[in-house]
Amino acid sequence: QVQPVESGGGLVQAGGPLRLSCGASGRTLSGYAMGWFRQGPGKDREFVAAISRSGDSTYYADSVKGRFTISRDNAKNTVYLQMNSLKPEDTAVYYCAAKLTRYGSSRYTGTKEYDYWGQGTQVTVSS
Repeated sequence: QVQPVESGGGLVQAGGPLRLSCGASGRTLSGYAMGWFRQGPGKDREFVAAISRSGDSTYYADSVKGRFTISRDNAKNTVYLQMNSLKPEDTAVYYCAAKLTRYGSSRYTGTKEYDYWGQGTQVTVSS
């Protein structure tokens, strides 16, 4: 069992960058596809980005495509979400999730597809 742990959230001005990190306690993340989700106030949790086990495949929600980049360093057991050109509507709690899989896909966009979740980190974008 793996326990994702997010870090890097905070308050940032609109247009600015922020990088989130997701590590894990217990086990290596290399056997997992990884995803980032977010949940804004009064909203459902929504898919943001996902990356395959090896990192050679990524997938993004249309709302963040071209602004956010997901990456991973399996040697450091860490997944990243680089967020640029942030907008007030990006304000949310951001969650890291892990999906145990033997396949090389990154097309995992549903919350029920993931096996383990972190506690979340708050990102607030001021206008």
